[in-house]
Amino acid sequence: MDRIIAADVFIKIVEQKSLAGAARALDMSRSMVTRYLNQMEKWANIQLLHRSTRKITLTSEGEKVLNHSRELIAIAQNISAPIESNNRLNGQIRLSCSPFLAHDVLPDMLQQFLHAHPEVSIDVQISNHVTNLVEERIDLAIRITNDLDPNIIARPLGKCHSVLCASPEYLEKNSKPITTDDLSRHNCLNYSRFEKSMWHFSHPENPVSVAIAGNFSANDSSLLLKAALNNQGITLQPKFAAQKYINNGKLIHLLPHLKPQTLSIYGIYRSRKHQSLALRSFIDSLVTYFDKIDT
Repeated sequence: MDRIIAADVFIKIVEQKSLAGAARALDMSRSMVTRYLNQMEKWANIQLLHRSTRKITLTSEGEKVLNHSRELIAIAQNISAPIESNNRLNGQIRLSCSPFLAHDVLPDMLQQFLHAHPEVSIDVQISNHVTNLVEERIDLAIRITNDLDPNIIARPLGKCHSVLCASPEYLEKNSKPITTDDLSRHNCLNYSRFEKSMWHFSHPENPVSVAIAGNFSANDSSLLLKAALNNQGITLQPKFAAQKYINNGKLIHLLPHLKPQTLSIYGIYRSRKHQSLALRSFIDSLVTYFDKIDT
């Protein structure tokens, strides 16, 4: 966890006289402010603030920590100014993303970015779980979702389009679905982190939601893709991952007249005001990259 950011958060809490005010001043979520304060008190091993429903006041030890925090921020500003003035990107970026993004979408982009900025290092943490940015020291988490917590700080990066598909061998044995109603008679491979037993499609007149069932689900879309390639059923896959198998005939695009629900890709971070040049540039590069590819 970044102690400089934590010190700045503590200062803002005192100046704004509330956690909510500090969150607004820092353009940071309230929950993130609370985590930084808790971590400051953990480091100091003392209570820094008296908190009531009406006001926040400093403890005697909190006064001392406040002075140290201000000194730390002043030192950090003096150090960072000459380093960033030359516009050279350096430092480490800790990135969290899903296996699908890590293996199928981002490898080329990551290598291009590192080649262009050799003084930057990237540490990728692969996870399908919601990441605690502070506790896990994550600078940026990339998530694919349409249900984003409104209290977090995020930037839209792109869109994730999906396709419905199955192998020719599976369809020979089970018949090809012609309508969404036909899906109820098939073994549908479900992504367990999304709404269970439902697939959603757009339609020129009305959206369509279909109840599905199957004998295999997973929270990793690549496992479902492998199951479909092994003739186990029908899968709803990110287009970027499935398209090459559709092109070579290993999978068949089903119900092409319907468009599965499009998901948004977000970059989630702790604060807009505490980003290194490397992180800001990396996020901009992600937006450009997702704009070029059809995910």
